[in-house]
Amino acid sequence: MTSPPASSTPMVRMAGVQKHFGDLHVLRDIDLDVARGEVVVVLGPSGSGKSTLCRTINRLEPIDTGTIEIDGTALAAEGKALAALRADVGMVFQSFNLFAHKTILENVTLAPLKVRGASKAEAEKTGLALLERVGIANQRDKYPAQLSGGQQQRAAIARALAMKPKVMLFDEPTSALDPEMVNEVLDTMTSLAKEGMTMVVVTHEMGFARRAAHRVVFMSDGEIVEDSTPDDFFTAPRSDRAKDFLGKILSH
Repeated sequence: MTSPPASSTPMVRMAGVQKHFGDLHVLRDIDLDVARGEVVVVLGPSGSGKSTLCRTINRLEPIDTGTIEIDGTALAAEGKALAALRADVGMVFQSFNLFAHKTILENVTLAPLKVRGASKAEAEKTGLALLERVGIANQRDKYPAQLSGGQQQRAAIARALAMKPKVMLFDEPTSALDPEMVNEVLDTMTSLAKEGMTMVVVTHEMGFARRAAHRVVFMSDGEIVEDSTPDDFFTAPRSDRAKDFLGKILSH
């Protein structure tokens, strides 16, 4: 994909970010800018720090040092300022995290009602449009357990979009799905990318990275080792670590 026009303020800025879990140094001096409308796919072997990087962007994981900004505003450590900024950052997890006792439409309308103060009619109208957009409007009155994994993940994407986020984070969104359901979720994500949503996607789906990313960020041992276009990364990786990773992944 061709990159979106650069603007002066990146939608996401990480500068000098360090993170430890005890003695384990999981993020090492991370510098990363994500422009508005840009899709950045984060690749790397297990344990490289990909998910931790994704989870620090909305402070699900606190950082030790460094700064993270969303649309030019520094992420607060806690309190109302953090809650307000977090509302601008949609997150889709590996597990769907839907409320089991609420219908799909109720899952999608809950946050706009509670956090954004939307009216019930407004929230339901937006919610139905989003369920239509992800292809499951006909499942609106069902409960999560009545849906396939792929449908549940698409409901989770609709729920995140209902908050009208400035950026969407995806942390391994297809890794808990049966193989035949992966594409329906990736197709939804690809259409979001085409519509200009700013996205940071941690995934092991190489086809999606090639097709939908503007940039590929490759991590190893808590560091960003490469940051390049998908074409450059897949055809001419610069580091031995990336060559080794691609050799293992693409030979399967």
